Amino acid sequence: MKGFTLILIAAIACTAAAFEKPVVVKDMPVGNNIQGRITNGYPAYEGKVPYIVGLGFQSSSGGWWCGGSIIGNTWVLTAAHCTNGAESVTIYYGATWRLQPQYTHWVSSNDIVQHHEYNTDTLHNDISLIRTPHVDFWSLVNKVELPSYDDRYNNYYGWWALLSGWGKTSNDGGVTDYLNCVDIQIADNSICEAHFGTTFITPNHVCIATPDNKGSCSGDSGGPLVLHDGNRQVAIVSFGSSLGCEANAPKGMTRVTSYLDWIRDNTGISY
Repeated sequence: MKGFTLILIAAIACTAAAFEKPVVVKDMPVGNNIQGRITNGYPAYEGKVPYIVGLGFQSSSGGWWCGGSIIGNTWVLTAAHCTNGAESVTIYYGATWRLQPQYTHWVSSNDIVQHHEYNTDTLHNDISLIRTPHVDFWSLVNKVELPSYDDRYNNYYGWWALLSGWGKTSNDGGVTDYLNCVDIQIADNSICEAHFGTTFITPNHVCIATPDNKGSCSGDSGGPLVLHDGNRQVAIVSFGSSLGCEANAPKGMTRVTSYLDWIRDNTGISY
């Protein structure tokens, strides 16, 4: 019996070791052969994704770049790993060229609502809100709709969605200057579970399998995944493989439908 127990413990240890610990997308290495942006995507035309914003975070230790989405006249949605530790953020609205927005707003950490249960180890509850000055909507600056409460149990497996951002294009370069997009089919969560394990992947995640190395890369963190059908945001870019953007590994995203109550309670926005 003792020998069987030792064998069982060893088997469990080997299984656990087979899972990779993910890294937040903004810190992912990018590999040596990036082709295109947001990893093998295509350039966005002006006005294609009017809901995306660039987010330039600042703290006493430096700055970093993320993406976000406009969900109301005074609210932006992003990832908690983007807001974590930030003292302020400059929001870039209506840009295709990253540093040529239609206008910007600066807000302090007092206007950041980070999920109170965000876990920096497991990356659970990787979601934040940013309260902004009032923004009027037009063709280049507009909100994205969130899923309705009727869709809160929809897993969206097999649905096609649009991912957009200014992610890195090489090891040596910074985030790209031009907004890029990629069309992604949402995968079964079991694909991410097989790679990262259930410690990191829960029903509160959306999985993308990144076939042909198409997906998010460093700089795309916090950006929106928006359904082709209905133009609703169903996920937020969260984490990927420590092996890099071109490791052809799946990526985990925060599932928006799991946080509809939290978003409503903090913003009043619901569908």
